[in-house]
Amino acid sequence: MDYASVFSSPVGQLTIMADDDSVYAITFAKKDIIGLTENDLTKRAWKQLHDYFEGRLTVFDFPIKQKGTAFQQTVWQKLLGVAYGKTVSYAKFSAHQPLAIRAIAAANGKNNIAIVVPCHRVIGSNGKLVGYAGGLWRKQWLLQHEREVAQQGQTELKF
Repeated sequence: MDYASVFSSPVGQLTIMADDDSVYAITFAKKDIIGLTENDLTKRAWKQLHDYFEGRLTVFDFPIKQKGTAFQQTVWQKLLGVAYGKTVSYAKFSAHQPLAIRAIAAANGKNNIAIVVPCHRVIGSNGKLVGYAGGLWRKQWLLQHEREVAQQGQTELKF
């Protein structure tokens, strides 16, 4: 069965979607959730997102699972290793597979669990903010928020 919660955040409305076992989407995109109710997982995700935006939470611990290819799953798992308040360039993120930089960027763009799977922490190799499905202004806001809370990190690489 599917469940949903809606969360009004400083960067717009987020829709949290889950099944009985895991959260499978957190998105800025409008979703048809008519007839769906909340469950413990969507409520838990809502609470943790609230704490994230309040600056009280830096690591999410609810179960997540999104559909994707084995390659996409690998990229999303690696995204979870990008520390709160930090950024990494696409070149550095794909250093283990330099010929796959475009495929890695495409997989990053297919991430359906915004903020929790922190694709917003990956920036252009030139240090600029690039490509965020939620819009670059949200990416900038999220990075700035994390930098302020962590009192570290940067939104652009300094060369």
